[in-house]
This record gives sequence, structure tokens and C-alpha cells, in this order.
Amino acid sequence: MVGDAAGDAFAADCRARLAFEVIANRWDSVVVYALGERGPMRPRALLDRIGGISPKVLNEALRRLEYNGLVEHRRYAEAPPRVDYLLTEAGTALLGPIRALGAWSAVHGDAVLAAQDRHRKGN
Repeated sequence: MVGDAAGDAFAADCRARLAFEVIANRWDSVVVYALGERGPMRPRALLDRIGGISPKVLNEALRRLEYNGLVEHRRYAEAPPRVDYLLTEAGTALLGPIRALGAWSAVHGDAVLAAQDRHRKGN
């Protein structure tokens, strides 16, 4: 981790902590990845693209991502109203680390799941 001004890499205001906080939510990185893969999307298209997410949880993720400056929404003056979500520059820059985590999980996911299974069984 990169240290803060005082040289303490684990300081409460460490920017690396901010990065982990931004991607810590289960769905946020999935939404970022979906938008990076397909470009601007409407909420219904995101729901169709992302399996297992409810409309409420998607809405919460989009709001959180917008709050963090990773996603923006565009409203169109149409009838019926239309809203698209797209990645900001910061959101697009996050695609590389998300892909790296995906590659890591492809290599090490079975070992992690096996360790979790052993732990649940008490071995």
C-alpha cells in the first residue's frame, strides 16, 4: 500500500482503503463490469445482463456507484422517460483491477471454496 504523508501505510485516510471500500460491495464491481462490457445501459438491460440481482439492489448499487463518481446517469426528455447509466473516467479505470480480480478468482477460486468448505465442516 502507498503510505500517507506521515509514512503510515495503514492510516485511516489511506487512499488504498478507499479503493477497497468502493469495490467491497458484492454487486458494485459486477455493475461496473457490465457497463464496461456493453457501454451505456438502461436499468432493465442491466437487470437482464446481471443474473441474481433484484431491481432494488441494482438501484442501490447504481446510487452508490454514482455517489462514488464511478457511474453517471443521463436522463432523456422522451415519453416515456428514459435513463441510461454509463461509466465515468474513474469507473472505466476500475475495469483493469476488476478484470485482474476475475483472473485471480479463476485461478484460485476452487482453493478458496475448498478452504471455506473445510472451515464449515470444522476440519
